[in-house]
Amino acid sequence: MSGRLAARLVVSISSADVGQRVSLRRRLPTGEYSDVVGVLESWSDGRLLVRRRTGEVVEVPEGIVVAGKVVPPAPPERRRRA
Repeated sequence: MSGRLAARLVVSISSADVGQRVSLRRRLPTGEYSDVVGVLESWSDGRLLVRRRTGEVVEVPEGIVVAGKVVPPAPPERRRRA
């Protein structure tokens, strides 16, 4: 064994998951990876729109998605102590 851990990257979401909370891993032009977590708003014309908790909508081209899955709903925000 080389000592390196290998992760299996699987895209297990489809357009049928619109409305669900998802986690996507995408490959950036630099070769690095970036994750996007939020509600899958739409999946059409080769692009996915994901709404993050902050309300920001992220457009992800289908061709750069290397992994994706449906994840549980976000926990409720905690109240701040006074």
